[in-house]
Amino acid sequence: MSAPGDAGAGARLAYLNVKFGLCALLAYLTLGLALEGLHGFKVAWYLDFEIRRTLWTLAHAHGVLLGILTIGFGMLLHVRPDPALWTRTASACLMGATVLLPGGFFLGGTWVHGGDPGAGVLLSPIGGVLLLAGVALTALHYRPR
Repeated sequence: MSAPGDAGAGARLAYLNVKFGLCALLAYLTLGLALEGLHGFKVAWYLDFEIRRTLWTLAHAHGVLLGILTIGFGMLLHVRPDPALWTRTASACLMGATVLLPGGFFLGGTWVHGGDPGAGVLLSPIGGVLLLAGVALTALHYRPR
């Protein structure tokens, strides 16, 4: 894959999506390893709150999957660079979803109130809508060569 300065707008967008997806994948895989460590060392602050464990596991799983999806979207654009508005919009939606959907789960599990998640979990549905929009735009407008 060429560097962003070597190609047109469509190729730069492809590069940005792959790079962003790889960075997200690294971050969410690291989160997964940290969760394994908390579990392995029997950290009470983590294990004693089922809602925290559940939400952080959801953050890890969704983050990894969305990172891979963003890389895949970037590779679609690499195969067929398309600087059209739909590609820029779908890219923004997918990258926003990659941050907000797992980020909401993580924040919701960070500040737990009894058995209820924190207010940060409200970011997750916003991320879900962005994910739906990005995938819908791609499904409707992507045309192979």
